Amino acid sequence: MMLFLMAAGLTLVFGVMGLINLAHGSLFMVGAFACAWVAAATGWFWLGLLASLVAAAGAGALVEMLVIRRLYRRDHLDQVLATFALILVFSEGTRWVFGSFPLYLNLPSALSGAVTLPGGLVYPLFRLVIIAVGAAVAVGLWLLITRTRLGIRIRAGEADREMIAALGVDIARLYTIVFALGAALAGLAGALVGSIQSVQVGMGEPVLILAFVVVVIGGIGSIKGALIGALLVGMTDTLGKALLPDLFARFSQAPGGDAIGASLASMLIYILMALVLILRPQGLFGTGA
Repeated sequence: MMLFLMAAGLTLVFGVMGLINLAHGSLFMVGAFACAWVAAATGWFWLGLLASLVAAAGAGALVEMLVIRRLYRRDHLDQVLATFALILVFSEGTRWVFGSFPLYLNLPSALSGAVTLPGGLVYPLFRLVIIAVGAAVAVGLWLLITRTRLGIRIRAGEADREMIAALGVDIARLYTIVFALGAALAGLAGALVGSIQSVQVGMGEPVLILAFVVVVIGGIGSIKGALIGALLVGMTDTLGKALLPDLFARFSQAPGGDAIGASLASMLIYILMALVLILRPQGLFGTGA
């Protein structure tokens, strides 16, 4: 579900604005640091979570107005270079403000511990909360896109931006809202991940690569594709790393079978992406050009 939150914002921005945003992982990091700093200063985890949304959305809106707006008519190479430069700016700026040492988030007691699921499986409570948050965001995005005026404008902007601009829609404002919404989703994902792991500079880049894989598998611009793609990537990665090393060690005649299995497991999601692209080049729920 954390992958879905990242990929949903990424695919929304790419689908509507046609922008390759490598700085999406930096907004993930901004949300994590905002949550950790506010939660430590106030002692309220929930206030930190709210701060992650506000900080990431605010940073996203500023970035869109100051930098991204100048890139819409440029080709994708210019967009990649500019947003890569933003990664460096965000990383060094965060290091300057918070230092190089990681921060840690303390979960409230109500979210700590584990619960026993039907069948006797013991599972961490906070991970169930993350699944519930991801599901709630998926439903909320679906309602936003299909049931609101803003959603109609977003879909229209994805189909034909010149036409809705000619109809009087402020396309610059719409793009700022879409970019800030995508940034807020990334910030929320960062805060949730930071609650499980540590919060540190550069934490968004590894997740960004996985989010791009999810977007490619699900189809560019498709929220449903982001959800299904995130589930496929998450399950493939987890099951591969859990099962393949032991499977290769048990059946391989060559020494180091478990290492071969581990190497194959790390490549499994990219093999999945290649298979999807071979069978359906536009992704599972993407539309053809």
